Amino acid sequence: MRFSWKGLKTGNHTFLTFFCVGLIAGILVINMGKSILLGDGGMFDESTLYHLKYMTVDSNALFCYILRKRIIRFLGLAVLSTTYLGLAACMGAAFWYGLSAGAFLATLMLRYGIKGILLAVISMFPQYLVYVPVVLALLLWCQELFRGIYVRGEYSAADRGFLVKKAGRLLVLMAVLVVGCMLEAYMNPFILMGFLKIF
Repeated sequence: MRFSWKGLKTGNHTFLTFFCVGLIAGILVINMGKSILLGDGGMFDESTLYHLKYMTVDSNALFCYILRKRIIRFLGLAVLSTTYLGLAACMGAAFWYGLSAGAFLATLMLRYGIKGILLAVISMFPQYLVYVPVVLALLLWCQELFRGIYVRGEYSAADRGFLVKKAGRLLVLMAVLVVGCMLEAYMNPFILMGFLKIF
């Protein structure tokens, strides 16, 4: 599966542009609403972190929960890419990921300063080493499928070779996604709890 930043281009826009716009929007939203969102009992307050520090994790149950959420979103975007809304869905997903990342980072930074950034990094390690490439590859997969069907008109539903090739790539991405879910369920909670004990 070939990947390049040039491959992210769609017309005059890129997925990276939408991600960056979402990132800035997330930071601005948190800054504008910090009196409400970051008040007592708000997002990532000390009480929440205290409970996280001493929680008991059922990794099997957590894995099933995470896997269900990730697979539904993964397949939802893949299915949407076969419709006229496919490209818009990809742009919306890139924006949403940026918005979530911006809000997450801004919240932890405003609450805990430099320690908050370190907490954000630890909370995403190691699963996001897998998730980020998978999401980028999935967005490219969706874009290629959408453009092949609706823009260039190169492929039809009857083109078995095209469908088999795309399905094979999708299955590989899904398998890698499952690895990310395993890292998130079986490794990250213990890394995070260990860090919180010295936070």
